[in-house]
Amino acid sequence: MNFSEKYGNDIEEAVALALRDLKVSRDEVEVKVLEEPSKGFLGLGSKLAKVRVTIKEEEKAEDPEPVAAVEEKEEKEEKPAAVSEKKEKGAEKKTPKKSIIAQRPDDLVEVEDHKALDFLKKTTEDMGLELSFKASVNDENIYVDIEGKDAGSIIGKRGQTLDAIQYLTSLVVNKNSENYIRVILDAENYRSRREKTLQQLADRLAGKVIRTKKSVRLEPMNPYERMVIHAALHNNKRVKTRSEGEEPYRRVIIELK
Repeated sequence: MNFSEKYGNDIEEAVALALRDLKVSRDEVEVKVLEEPSKGFLGLGSKLAKVRVTIKEEEKAEDPEPVAAVEEKEEKEEKPAAVSEKKEKGAEKKTPKKSIIAQRPDDLVEVEDHKALDFLKKTTEDMGLELSFKASVNDENIYVDIEGKDAGSIIGKRGQTLDAIQYLTSLVVNKNSENYIRVILDAENYRSRREKTLQQLADRLAGKVIRTKKSVRLEPMNPYERMVIHAALHNNKRVKTRSEGEEPYRRVIIELK
C-alpha cells in the first residue's frame, strides 16, 4: 500500500496518523486534504479533518525494450551501460558488468518428457496462450526456454507473471522429491535483458547519489532483482547498498559510503 487516508481533529493530527500507518517520514510523502475540519456551532455539526497521504513516486526499474528494438541496437550496445552518463569529477572508470545470471552447467541434457513441461503446457493452455517449451536438465537444475507469440504475456509486467509461474513450477517439480531441483524459466531471453536494465539503473542511480549526496530508495523488488543491484555496485568505491523492509515490499537503498 502506498497511501493512507486518515481522520483527525486537525490536518496535522490526521497526517501524523497516516505517517505512522505508512511507517515513513513527512518528507517522503505528498499530502492531499480531502476534508477541512470544522468546529460547527456550539459544538454541533463539527467535522474531522480527512487527508490522503501518498508515498512519493520512487525511481523505477524500467522494463527491457521489446526484443525487436534490442536486436536493432545490438551493435550500439557494446559499450558499458553507463557510458552515456557524464563523468563525475573523480568518478572511477566504468567497467562492463559481469552477468550474475546462473551460468548454465555444461552437463545439461535436453529432454522432451518432464513433469515441469507437463505442468507448463497444461497451465498455459488453460490460460489460452500459444507457447512452446524447451527443457534442459541435470541432477540439480532444470532450465526451460519459452517461445511463441504469447511470450510477452507469460513474462508480464517486469517479469511478475514469469516469476509466479516459475515458483509454481518449482513446487510441482520438488513435490515428493528427495533432492531439491532448481527451476529457471526464461522467455525471449528476458532474464538477461532484465539484468542488463537493472545494471544500467544501478549505475545511473549511483551517479545520482554521488552528485546529490542523497540516498536513493528503489521500488520494491524480488530477491533476484535486489541481488542484481547489490552485485552491480559491490565494487563501487563511493556508494554502498543495503536492503530494508519486509517481503514483498523489501527494497534496495543506495547511499554514500
